[in-house]
Amino acid sequence: MRAMTITVLLAAFVAAPLLASGPVSRIDDLERGSMVTVAGTVQRITDEDEFRLTDGTGTVRVYVGPDWVPAAVGEAVTVDGFVDDDPGPLEIYARSLTRADGTVIVFDRRYE
Repeated sequence: MRAMTITVLLAAFVAAPLLASGPVSRIDDLERGSMVTVAGTVQRITDEDEFRLTDGTGTVRVYVGPDWVPAAVGEAVTVDGFVDDDPGPLEIYARSLTRADGTVIVFDRRYE
């Protein structure tokens, strides 16, 4: 029974990042209040927990708080998150960030 529990937990841990990613959306197609996956390049870091992502169709602010931005300017990343539904500039509340080498960083959601 214990081996089965460990196997199930390990399978869930390995599959979690794969389940989080959906089809990649273009930044200019983002809709408020939707879950999205966007891929692009870190254009600039605007604060310790926020950066601008660009994909050739536009730019969007990405919030990773309360964590520090785990990427560098010019780095290619994929972000899974929620597009804020408040009026004003579009912003994605990131749930995870995947680096070009496949490393997945999952963010703690304390602002919800």
